[in-house]
Amino acid sequence: MARHVLSLTELSSDEIRQVLNVSAELKHKLKRGTRESLLPNYVMALLFEKPSLRTRVSFETGMRHLGGSSLFLGQDCGWGGGREPVEDFARVLSSYVDVIVVRAKSHASVQELAKHSGVPIINGLTDWSHPCQALADLLTVEEHFGTLEGQKLAFIGDANNVSRSLAIGCAKLGVDFAIAGPAGYQFDEAFLDSVRQLPTAGEIVSTTDPAEAVDGATAVYTDVWASMGQEAEQAERAARFAPYQVNAALMRHASDNAIFLHCLPAHRGEEVAAEVIDGGASRVIEQAENRLHAQKGLLAWLLT
Repeated sequence: MARHVLSLTELSSDEIRQVLNVSAELKHKLKRGTRESLLPNYVMALLFEKPSLRTRVSFETGMRHLGGSSLFLGQDCGWGGGREPVEDFARVLSSYVDVIVVRAKSHASVQELAKHSGVPIINGLTDWSHPCQALADLLTVEEHFGTLEGQKLAFIGDANNVSRSLAIGCAKLGVDFAIAGPAGYQFDEAFLDSVRQLPTAGEIVSTTDPAEAVDGATAVYTDVWASMGQEAEQAERAARFAPYQVNAALMRHASDNAIFLHCLPAHRGEEVAAEVIDGGASRVIEQAENRLHAQKGLLAWLLT
């Protein structure tokens, strides 16, 4: 059976560590001018329901660096529109290509696709999980501090796909994790308990107080208040999340050497103040670049 990566729950702590190690090695080699053809003539399909800059370009570039090629498939290919059964679609597509990256509205639809695919499927984003983003984030933190040991990541905002993936990734690598958001926008206790029970988990905190979450953090992270598909909730969310803006005052509760992270695109003046995202602590561009390196590492690890 094909090995899929639909969320970080499907990777062990050792496997995440392996992916990060391969990613760092490939990045180091690329900076020296070496592009190893680890996947010569491999073909990757990009099956996207949502618009993308970072996910699409980083995956296409990464596969090219590794010696392979990619096909971008939008809605015209007929997935999910009732044109044909999912099992037929998955079996046919996976007979043509070596790996499928899916960026979809529903996590359940990707799970259904994976049931019938003969090749690995990588989740490029769903409403439940964003594992590739979390891998890039962890790579960025480790790259900056030299180690993940002793680090604390604080996420300020919605309990969404990004923060869920970060909570899992941090717990699997022993990084302390805290999240702060208003009531009604937090993780349920069942999810928090499942993360806390991981044998590698550090401290896992959920609170409504952003200062409490950020206290002592070495990385402070936020995301937009209303993601794609939540536009109708924009006004309500803006009101509820207004006290959760990451600004200079909030950053003062973090460690003196703390960095700021954001998965982008960002709305300056909303979830983050310009003084923070454009300031000296910001690592958002390096973080975005690491999508390329983390995904190259994931592809190389998964397919070789």
